[in-house]
Amino acid sequence: MSAPARTGDRRRLGPTFWALLLTSLASFMGALDNLVVTTALPAIRDDLGGGMEDLEWTVSAYTLTFAVLLMLGASLGDRFGRRRMFAVGIGIFTASSAAAALSTGIDGLVAARAAQGVGAALLMPLSLTLLSAAVPAARRGMALGVWGAVQGLAVASGPLVGGALTEHISWHWIFWLNVPVGIALIPLVRLKLAESHGPNNRLDIPGTVLASTALFGLIYALVRGNADGWTAAPVLAGLIAAPVLLTAFVAYELRAANPMLPMRLFRNRSFSAVNAASVLMFVGMFGSIFLLSQFLQGVGGYSPLEAGLRMLPWTAMPLIVTPIAGALSDRIGGRPIIAAGLALQAVGLVLWAVAVEVGFSYGSILPALTVSGVGMAMYFAPSANVVLSSVAPEEQGIASGANNALRELGGALGIALLAAVFSAQGGHETPQSFVDGLAPALWVGAAGVGLGAALALLIHKHRAPAAAAPRAASAADGDRTPVGV
Repeated sequence: MSAPARTGDRRRLGPTFWALLLTSLASFMGALDNLVVTTALPAIRDDLGGGMEDLEWTVSAYTLTFAVLLMLGASLGDRFGRRRMFAVGIGIFTASSAAAALSTGIDGLVAARAAQGVGAALLMPLSLTLLSAAVPAARRGMALGVWGAVQGLAVASGPLVGGALTEHISWHWIFWLNVPVGIALIPLVRLKLAESHGPNNRLDIPGTVLASTALFGLIYALVRGNADGWTAAPVLAGLIAAPVLLTAFVAYELRAANPMLPMRLFRNRSFSAVNAASVLMFVGMFGSIFLLSQFLQGVGGYSPLEAGLRMLPWTAMPLIVTPIAGALSDRIGGRPIIAAGLALQAVGLVLWAVAVEVGFSYGSILPALTVSGVGMAMYFAPSANVVLSSVAPEEQGIASGANNALRELGGALGIALLAAVFSAQGGHETPQSFVDGLAPALWVGAAGVGLGAALALLIHKHRAPAAAAPRAASAADGDRTPVGV
């Protein structure tokens, strides 16, 4: 009797293995491309030209389309088939990666990066859905943990991979890297993953258009404000239209039968607090990494690879600290860990702001790197758990998608906001002018993350998990690393 049981186990292992491998590889590509371009920015500027606002769009075009379309991507999978749309997302991501690698001008690169974001908005949420459906309940926690660790590896290796490829080959290869992986994944997805559909097969097109237009207007105004003047007609139009359209979006979502972002979720204080804190965390973190990777090269004189290596105490810290912080949050709750993590991230940015100068040494910035990394890891560990535990089990998919989308929007907003402060106070002309712009931008980032730490204190206190909900708990425990970082 035991032999047939073992044979059955081996049969079940096949789909589990393939689902874990394929979804992890695809999501690794999407997460890697959030930060892989940061250490290549000086080389891109030297090769293609453009100013600070153009460099902003090489990052923000990806994060903005990714964030705005992420929940729509999940809905498309529910309606047209998750495996099918997952493969479509990989195809779009692969083709746009090739287009980015072939770009001969900054405008073409920005357009390709926006298309990459569209592909990522399909493949990232559906990778988690497909994995959860393919893995038996007894193995789901382990599988989600591996999937989350892969995302952490992508976050840690992004600046390093970008720096190594830029220095030893060319910045184009940070995009060529995706092409063979994507080409190999598409047929395997079709052969090895089972098709499935979701219960909600209606698309919220009006909500998507309202949110996309509002956020594009806001980011455009922040990016172009210093270059064109804050009273220029397009800039003013963006600043005025954004709050009007966002208000219209909220009003529509309150009435929609199948809203992209159900407003009822925000009635829960913990859900609202952790999402507000998440937005502010990504404002400070993404905006700072965008500028600091350029600081290490332009002012510090490091090569792209050397800059990526020196960022590791910050970007790789989640691989070390996240499991410890996650286990601790299970015992005492997410609120103190998230609040402490955001506070440490704010302190790290303050240390950065104090340490940046033309003649800095690596030892002088190492405390800032380390403290920032520990704070970031402490935030990542329990945040997904708090999001999932603050809603009903049947709404966890929507809640997770909303949190991921808001974090990506925070990243796009942070790059635009901190770069606007940088451009108003300094520039790329000399090392001293770069430092003059960088320090006040870091103070703004620290203030934003500090406010996020205060908001995190509004999260409800820890409650012991109900014994009747082991499946929800295992999913929360496994999803400790953010999608698309």
